[in-house]
Amino acid sequence: MKIGELVGAGRTADVFALDDGRVLRRYRGGGDTTDEFAVMAYLAERGFPVPAVWPGTAPGELVMQRLAGRTMVEALLDGALTGERAGEMLAELLRSLHAIPARLSADPGHRVLHLDLHPENVMLTPQGPVVIDWSTTAEGPPGLDSAMAALILAQAALTVPAVAVGARSVLSSLLRHLGGVEEAHLEEARARRAANPTLSPAETGRLEEAVALITGTAGS
Repeated sequence: MKIGELVGAGRTADVFALDDGRVLRRYRGGGDTTDEFAVMAYLAERGFPVPAVWPGTAPGELVMQRLAGRTMVEALLDGALTGERAGEMLAELLRSLHAIPARLSADPGHRVLHLDLHPENVMLTPQGPVVIDWSTTAEGPPGLDSAMAALILAQAALTVPAVAVGARSVLSSLLRHLGGVEEAHLEEARARRAANPTLSPAETGRLEEAVALITGTAGS
């Protein structure tokens, strides 16, 4: 397995090309990718669109299928995808994910949660949208996943000028197709985002404003 060029980078990990049509995702702080691998394999077996995945050779590594296409945010920025359709697509992905029983939890109301579903984590491939980056996955009530997706979009609308208009459009569409989000789930999502060490002070400092944006958008 020959590691090639850097093809992507996020807040916590880098992605390198491999010489066999796959990619290596390597977390900068190391860590255990066992759960992430298990969840992605579990979802793939049940038909949910995730990259094919293999264990890495070291802690903090995953080997994944290299996807053809571009991210949803790239398609939004160049006008190839509307905010309305992007929000609808995110809602469809959330509903499909939450139709799958939880992998571990015995609670009948729990499902696999992504907890970081936003346009940068959806690849638009010739076969359809594929959800990437399952590092934050957990199990719990589906409404929390929906609230988290909405909150991430609201934060982007307030703190990332380059995508602010598009993020508001996607947020409005997402909330409409979901039928809104519950206040209790939104509060838990806010608490989780506040405790996220990878967020900047600007992002955490506008969380309350982001919550207000969601409630205002949902009520309009």
